[in-house]
Amino acid sequence: MKPKKPNIRAFVIGLTGGIASGKTAVSDAFMELGVAIVDTDVIAREVVLPGSIGLAEIIAEFGQQILQADGQLNRGTLRKIIFADTGKRELLESILHPLIYAESIRQLQQVDAALAIVVIPLLAESLDSGNAYQWADRVLVVDVDEATQIQRLTARDQISVAQAQSILGSQASRAQRLAIADDVIVNNQGLDSLRVDVGVLYNKFLGIIEG
Repeated sequence: MKPKKPNIRAFVIGLTGGIASGKTAVSDAFMELGVAIVDTDVIAREVVLPGSIGLAEIIAEFGQQILQADGQLNRGTLRKIIFADTGKRELLESILHPLIYAESIRQLQQVDAALAIVVIPLLAESLDSGNAYQWADRVLVVDVDEATQIQRLTARDQISVAQAQSILGSQASRAQRLAIADDVIVNNQGLDSLRVDVGVLYNKFLGIIEG
């Protein structure tokens, strides 16, 4: 039995997928159809802006080394630290996840529409640890094979194959994500095909809402 959903009027789809699987492309396609989108990746950047509580806590734990000269968070430096040390990655998550979760709830509570999507890259990990995102009405997984993920990730972030494999290894497995899915979009056929699949799911979700 799912825990009680916070005071959110919309029917909420939790959208997840591994890194470089195409979550943004999927959420953009839903947004084009008028669906409200709350993206925890966007929120994650907002909660570490200069002057934020999040950035202050990170500096307190990791030191000034994680700052750029302009006072912004140096994501490259922080990424190297946390992927080399599981304990430091868990420490960073303990700082950021409560802030991101609280802001995502706040934004969802502002949605005045029947359908909303909350993009949660680490949803499988969150559900596994008992995180309260369990109240989402449905889970949509963007699925892609690991070889494609590595190819996209190395090209996008200009990192080595070994670094890409390390990042994938730190996330839930493809099987773990598919195990929590109510719906799946396979994103390996290009943007036009993806938009068709999103349209089919959009109509399905509206049908569920209208009952």
